[in-house]
Amino acid sequence: MPFAVYVLGLAVFAQGTSEFMLSGLVSGIATDLGVSLPAAGLLTSAFAVGMVIGAPLTALLSRTWPRRRALLFFLSVFVAVHVIGALTPGYGVLLATRVVGALANAGFWAVALMTALAMVEPHARARATAVVVGGVTVACVVGVPAGAALGSLWGWRSAFWAVALVSVPALVALAGVVPAGRPDSGGRGARGELRALGRPRLLLTLLVMALVQGATFCAFSYLEPLVTRVTGFGGGWVPAVLALFGAGSFIGVTVAGRVAGTRQAALAGSGVSALLLGWAALALAAGSPVATLLLVLLQGALAFATGTALITRVLQLAPDAPTMAGSFATAAFNVGAALGPWLGGLAIGAGFGFRAPLWVSALLTGAALVPAAVLVFAGTATARRTGPAGSGAPRRAVTPERGSDGPSARFDVGERS
Repeated sequence: MPFAVYVLGLAVFAQGTSEFMLSGLVSGIATDLGVSLPAAGLLTSAFAVGMVIGAPLTALLSRTWPRRRALLFFLSVFVAVHVIGALTPGYGVLLATRVVGALANAGFWAVALMTALAMVEPHARARATAVVVGGVTVACVVGVPAGAALGSLWGWRSAFWAVALVSVPALVALAGVVPAGRPDSGGRGARGELRALGRPRLLLTLLVMALVQGATFCAFSYLEPLVTRVTGFGGGWVPAVLALFGAGSFIGVTVAGRVAGTRQAALAGSGVSALLLGWAALALAAGSPVATLLLVLLQGALAFATGTALITRVLQLAPDAPTMAGSFATAAFNVGAALGPWLGGLAIGAGFGFRAPLWVSALLTGAALVPAAVLVFAGTATARRTGPAGSGAPRRAVTPERGSDGPSARFDVGERS
């Protein structure tokens, strides 16, 4: 694996820390700025909304830029808005910096995914994707708990300063190791790539991704009040619980990087079902410290393994949209990241208690099973209709060639492109 791919993972670590660290800081932000807990939680949603809007826009803006220039520009903007966020006395300015920071993060993600894939052989693309996404999991393991610890010691602003400082080495490293060449668009214009991204099976996969990530962010954004006000842990336990979720996510991404190269569909399909059961179990068992810790670890692994498989699947289904596929995957990921905390905040604000976000997560995951089932049904119908020429017999989809997605490759619609 080229060293530059790991540098991209380092930069994603810094940005992932910023995106997720508010889950351990919402109470401090709410108290310091004089806003409600759901309003503080909306800072996560604001970041996600910026990612959703920014992913396709920044990808279009930078699709012809040299990769290194684009990555350095987006990361520099990201650092600047965190300095402003650390200094601001008002909620409105902080909210604005989250949106602008998200736009920069979205642009970086879109370029980083395509840059990583361009530097490796086709058989290593799932691993390269896992390394980049792995920056987020390391953020959950190290960055988010560290941010929560800094917030408890010196206030939430110290966590923003830390993100800015950690991003500086990434900037220096990117300037030295990422190739300066322009991305290869395969001769297609922006309209051609956008048309390629409109296929039904791809759109259904993006919908599954959005709903699964909505469930993940809904639960993760309100882990702090859950473990302190339902499970009964003291505030000092919050960084440890967040780190446990991150450790699970790191395990999940590692497994997905080795399995998803040929079996994205199987991993994604089984992962959605397992996540539904896990969120419901955590909601029921949140009063038990031991059960909560075990389920937080498990759900972190399942969520990020499934998410990595879905991202890999999107990139595989869009080979003729080389500069825009990553932006659509990023946008779908963050549609869920915006939807989840908002719905969780509504549930808490309606008086349903701090277990409510977990039930919302279960409902969102259950909703993801619907498009997943459509993909399975449509793929099965296609397999039955398509047999040896002229025979009318079903093709032998249950005995795929080596390197295919295996029996669960029917988590797809229609023929391959």
